[in-house]
Amino acid sequence: MPARTAPHAHGQPIFGMRKTFISEVAPPPDLSGPAWWFGFHRNRLLLQQTDATFQVPCLERFEELGVSAGNRHYLGRYDGRACYAIDVLDASVPAHLDFQDLRQAHSGIDEDLFVLGGRAVQIVEWDRTHQYCGRCGTRNETKQDERAKRCPKCQLLSFPRLSPAIIVMVERDGKILLARSPHFPTKMYSVLAGFVEPGETIEECVAREIKEEVGITVDNIRYFASQPWPFPNSLMLGFTAEYAAGEIEVDGVEIAEAAWFSPDAMPAIPGRISISRRLIDYFLDTHG
Repeated sequence: MPARTAPHAHGQPIFGMRKTFISEVAPPPDLSGPAWWFGFHRNRLLLQQTDATFQVPCLERFEELGVSAGNRHYLGRYDGRACYAIDVLDASVPAHLDFQDLRQAHSGIDEDLFVLGGRAVQIVEWDRTHQYCGRCGTRNETKQDERAKRCPKCQLLSFPRLSPAIIVMVERDGKILLARSPHFPTKMYSVLAGFVEPGETIEECVAREIKEEVGITVDNIRYFASQPWPFPNSLMLGFTAEYAAGEIEVDGVEIAEAAWFSPDAMPAIPGRISISRRLIDYFLDTHG
């Protein structure tokens, strides 16, 4: 859940990145030099052309880009440099700049910067959609000591939204359960996923989603890894599980097709951007 205590505001290192990122709400008074600028217009990332490639801009002032900016949010320090999320107001930009969907940008920018871009777009979107109190309609104020907005009238606090979701690799006798959503490209298969419901444990969600979507029951549910997924604000919690009982019966709504696949007869699977691919690769690695 969003950090709600003052220590987070003073900065804590975020692990799992190649270089150090320290999450902060307010910049240190002596912070100077070039900064990373994660600008978004309608959730598309602003990139600057460098030689033959596009990269996240890194310069002292965002105004140097000649782009109209709305609200800006300090995120913290990556490799000693400040990081800011910017709400870009106009899609018209100079020729050396371009907007790309964050998924599209993944293959062209550094992995750490992609992760920080995911953090930035969620903060920008949260700011856009929480300008007013959801309880009484008063215009919110931004808190200075934590990532939150406060209603000056009724004191309601609003934190950046996170939507927890499970994603699970189910195995049966050396085969993996893969399914195709009606929204996937033709013949693209992946592991099952779904959102956690109020009052539900993560493990209950794993069992329920699998039962609802493909009609089988599982056991030996084990945590695998997690991944922030900013499309728009999910936190993917990865699990492995083993088949227990039942026959595949797809729901016909969220799942169009599902089947058991052996390592030597895999269908088309997702790219390496997502934890779904990590789960599938784990299955393939453990089965030679």
